[in-house]
Order: sequence, then structure tokens, then C-alpha cells
Amino acid sequence: MILKIVLKLGLLSGFLLANDLELKKIFEKYTLDGTLVISSLNNEIQYSYNDTRAHKRFSPASTFKIPHTLIVLNENIVTSQDDIIKWDKVERAYEVWNQDQTLKSAFLVSCVWCYQKFTAQLSKENYLEYLKRFNYGNATIGSNISEFWLDSSLKISAYEQIEFLKKLYKNCLLTNEKSMLMVKNILVEEENEYYVLRAKSGWDGEIGWYVGYVTTQEESYFFAMNAMFKKEQLHLRKEIVLNALKVKKIITY
Repeated sequence: MILKIVLKLGLLSGFLLANDLELKKIFEKYTLDGTLVISSLNNEIQYSYNDTRAHKRFSPASTFKIPHTLIVLNENIVTSQDDIIKWDKVERAYEVWNQDQTLKSAFLVSCVWCYQKFTAQLSKENYLEYLKRFNYGNATIGSNISEFWLDSSLKISAYEQIEFLKKLYKNCLLTNEKSMLMVKNILVEEENEYYVLRAKSGWDGEIGWYVGYVTTQEESYFFAMNAMFKKEQLHLRKEIVLNALKVKKIITY
């Protein structure tokens, strides 16, 4: 009888964990169909909303720039975040792309042509080797090597994003440590006396992502959020995650 009660409590606890009510309220506030997972480094604390979706794979869009940046650094295609990437003078839709970039600026503004330029210097086999080494999503590349992270050939789930980020945090991605450190530096979005936020957004025209981790004085918490977003809603990606981190008292100001 006691064993049955314990098992029932365990199942109930798991259900609540997978359908966190506080996170649910945030998504309801914005009327968004999405998911969010927050996990401490050793999984001792974990919250998730819409767990079924959290296990579903989607195109990573520009969140793939995290492993992509690590790959080009590890291959010495670029050697620092300040290396210049020369603009090809082709006018593109986003004005901020129409100029020379550094690796860091290309990352921050999600400059697609910069990363497509890198693909000309690596083979499909190179990329597949890294994807398998990283255990990154479905580790699949389609027929177009310059768009595989945008055209839904490559797909990854929210939980898999978090596992990849934890490996990066722990320097366990089988690349040189200097490259991993540079990626971590490029990832920094906010830094203050309370926390350091490292993150990257992405959007494929439908699915929007915000993934990364926040380090406080006590712990590091990893997060991955995706949802259906219209262009005018993209600012909500970060807002949703920050609201969730505040609700869970992970960041407190």
C-alpha cells in the first residue's frame, strides 16, 4: 500500500514537472503555442511546460550558430571573434548585414551570408562528423550544405538543445578548449552583479527559439524555448524566458 502511494506521488510529481503551471501562465498570457525547459546543471532542478513539444524536433534556425561558430573556430577558418568577414557587396534584406562583419557581430545579428560563406570551406562530411560528435539533434544534412540549418534538414528538440549547451559549459564537445571558451564569450548577452546571461535566438519564419544559460552566484541554469512566432512577436522570445527565470526566482531583480 505504501509503495503504491509513493509510486502515485512520483507520477503526480513528474506530471506537474512536465506541465509547470507558472510557466503555463506565461505562455497563456502571450497566447503562444510553445514549450520551455529550464534545467540546472546536474538536473537537480528542472521545470518544463508542454513536455510533449519539448521532445519534438524543429529546425534550429540561427541557434545553430552556436555549434557552427565552434566548428569554424575549431577548424581555424576564423581564429578569433574579431576576425573580419568581408562583405561581398550584395544587398540583402537586413541592412545590418550589408557591411563587413566580425565573427562576433555576425553571430549577434544572425548574419546568414557570413555563415554560408563558411560552408564553402567545409565539406558535408566535415559537418556530419561534428554533428555526430556533438550528438546534435538528428545530425542530418540535406542536399544544400549552405542551408541545412534553415531548410529543416537538421532538426533538434528543446531537451537536446539543453544537453548540447551543458556539454559546451563543461567543455565536453571534443573540440579544443580555446574554441569553446571563445564561443562562451560570444554568447554573452547580459552581465551584471547578479547573473551572466548567455543566449542565442533563432527564427525560421514560423518557429522561434531562445536558448542558452544563465549563471548566478549559486548555480547555472540552462533553458530552451521554442514557439510559433509572427515577425512582430520576435521580441517576446527573450521576454518569455526572462519572465520564467524571474518567476522561478533564478534571477531576482
